[in-house]
Amino acid sequence: MSAHRVQPMSPARWLGALAFLLLIALLFWRESGQQEAAAERAALDSAPISGPQIPGLDPADLPPLSSLQVLLDDQPLPSRELDLQNWQTDQGSLVYFMPAPELPMFDLRLVFAAGASRDGEQPGIASLTNSLIGVGAQFSNSAHRDMATASLRSLSDPAQRQPALELFTRVVAEPSFPEDAFERLRERTLAGLRMRQQRPSALASEAFWASLYPQHPYGSLPEGNETSLAGLSPAALADFHQQFYNASNLTIALVGDLTRAEAEAIAQQLADALPQGSAADELPAPPTVSGGHEHIAFDSQQTHILVGQHGITRHDPDYAALYVANQILGGSGFGSRLMEQIREQRGLSYSVSSQFIPMASNGPFMISMQTRSDQTAEALEVINDTLDSFIAEGPTEDELARAKRQLLGQFVLGTASNSAIVGQLAANGFYGLPPDQFQQLISDIESLTLEEIRSVLQQRLPADQRLIITLGQTPEDEA
Repeated sequence: MSAHRVQPMSPARWLGALAFLLLIALLFWRESGQQEAAAERAALDSAPISGPQIPGLDPADLPPLSSLQVLLDDQPLPSRELDLQNWQTDQGSLVYFMPAPELPMFDLRLVFAAGASRDGEQPGIASLTNSLIGVGAQFSNSAHRDMATASLRSLSDPAQRQPALELFTRVVAEPSFPEDAFERLRERTLAGLRMRQQRPSALASEAFWASLYPQHPYGSLPEGNETSLAGLSPAALADFHQQFYNASNLTIALVGDLTRAEAEAIAQQLADALPQGSAADELPAPPTVSGGHEHIAFDSQQTHILVGQHGITRHDPDYAALYVANQILGGSGFGSRLMEQIREQRGLSYSVSSQFIPMASNGPFMISMQTRSDQTAEALEVINDTLDSFIAEGPTEDELARAKRQLLGQFVLGTASNSAIVGQLAANGFYGLPPDQFQQLISDIESLTLEEIRSVLQQRLPADQRLIITLGQTPEDEA
């Protein structure tokens, strides 16, 4: 009788067995951990909060933990105290400054009314001008529809600060617009425009802005178009810079380890170096647009949906009410009304959001999402029903309380870094708001009532001006 030989397990079987044992152990550990955590939470819930157990120290002698009490009361943490100051240079440049000696650095941001809304008959010139200003310098710059910016971060010690400022000032005030750099940038922009034709989200956004702002500077694509870019030249960019990058068309924001005297000297140095000119004219109000539905055929399994209308300016008195209302409607992600109706209840989209974009002139209110092409009609019905109901009824008490907590908590983070504060100060100055607008907005939000929000919604979002843009397959294509 032959002995039965046990075959050794292969490496794959050993690994499988080991993985199985680890899984069993993990499940036991997780279950016991959850039970222990539940027991700890129950004990903490029933036990008073005590001070640290340090030999010889009576916890009663410790000061109260005010920040912990704020959390226990479900209130946001207090925001950072801001010492905000403002003045004007000799040329009329508005300067907003906040000393922050905690770190040996400073943040500087220049904002010009030199965005794409100043393109005129040369779409794309603002974007190219701003892009070429940055050649050869280590700082950030950007151009938008309203504004163009240039930013610098440096150590505040004069030995490092002054060389950085001199380079920054020279590049912003006296850009050379070299021919070879201009041609490279133009070719790159043209390539980007061609790539946009393959991006349905970009095409839907472009159609939305064009339809909502016909015959208005906001209606043009900031990057321009092939025809306008072909007509540009380095000389045209230099003329645009001379006209709009001037000291009277400038807002300066400074935050960091600087004295008031040092900040004044920096601001005046910049204003003296820039071209001298006048502030840009105010932008016209956009013409009223009737609501409607515009569909753009595009070969895609998904339909991109944009729903919106004219919104508000940055200094609109209803800004706080609409800001909070949007947080509840679709600005807070999970928990917002649109997300609950579109994703959680019906599974029509992975995400949906809403936003007000306040600008120098009336910026848009916009709801955006994408869904399967055969679900487009249902998605539009849910969006419109949810929006109509929200406008008619307004938020609930619980929704308003939650939105206030969320926003006020976000504002604390908004003052946590100097770079965040310098951005806020620059925007406030550009839009003609006081330096302490941030604190005023917090106060306005805290005092808002349900009736105020409902009244503002009904006044500012009339249904007959609601514009719908869909981009995707047409119904006959889906059959």
